[in-house]
Amino acid sequence: MLRPDARSFTLAFPPVADNHYDLMSDTIERFSNRVENYVKYRPGYPPEVLQLFCDEMDLRQDSIIADAGSGPGISAKLFLENGNEVFGIEPNDAMRSAAEELLAGFPKFRSRNGTAEDTGLPDHSINIVVAAQAFHWFDPEKTGAEFKRILKDGGFVALIWNERQLNTTPFLREYEQFLLKFANDYTKVRHENINEEKLFDFFGREFRRATFLNAQIFDFDGLRGRVLSSSYMPSESDQSYQPMIEELRALFAKHAENGKIKVSYDTNVFFTQL
Repeated sequence: MLRPDARSFTLAFPPVADNHYDLMSDTIERFSNRVENYVKYRPGYPPEVLQLFCDEMDLRQDSIIADAGSGPGISAKLFLENGNEVFGIEPNDAMRSAAEELLAGFPKFRSRNGTAEDTGLPDHSINIVVAAQAFHWFDPEKTGAEFKRILKDGGFVALIWNERQLNTTPFLREYEQFLLKFANDYTKVRHENINEEKLFDFFGREFRRATFLNAQIFDFDGLRGRVLSSSYMPSESDQSYQPMIEELRALFAKHAENGKIKVSYDTNVFFTQL
């Protein structure tokens, strides 16, 4: 059974274009100039997520984790703090270097230059494969075959996303419209474009899901950093950068309380045993 603080979750998935994965051709390098903001301003994961792994996926301290698309190590840190050995699989050099710096104090962190489709890990060597904020960048067919190859018998796969709430507060409603106005390819690369049918096809069987509340509290500099951590938003060299920042500042001033703004998320975990 799921813990009482985990509630069943059903995504209202939009349809996905047939060429969705063709649009991901620049996947590996698109975050290279976002690393610093990504490390500082992307949300982590609430402690209930780790408890879910313990309760439902047989996570123990001797479990070996493969973190596919591990980025700068935010998700890997969750398991390293639990005492697990974690293989961070990341093809982007800047992201991988950031993870190696962030996680230098964890002797059980193994940094690997690889992809979800080609991890380079031995057959049947992994207890749990995790992909956090990453699966929407993968080739699902090749990734599924690779995960099955590296998992031990009875191993688990878990896909995790922090889903920003879109309309639970006036600020979040206006913030979503702000993103739609200034983003480059926001509607094409949103992870919400992965629908239930595609998840079922990937897992090859019924899967379970749980969701937990998560939040970040920002001053203006933090909110700006959060915006700039997203690959679809204009960078400082873009001509639309200054108008974007001016509108963001006005949005912050309108909704901030005591110089702070709250960004709320649902942390969603989709998992099954292969």
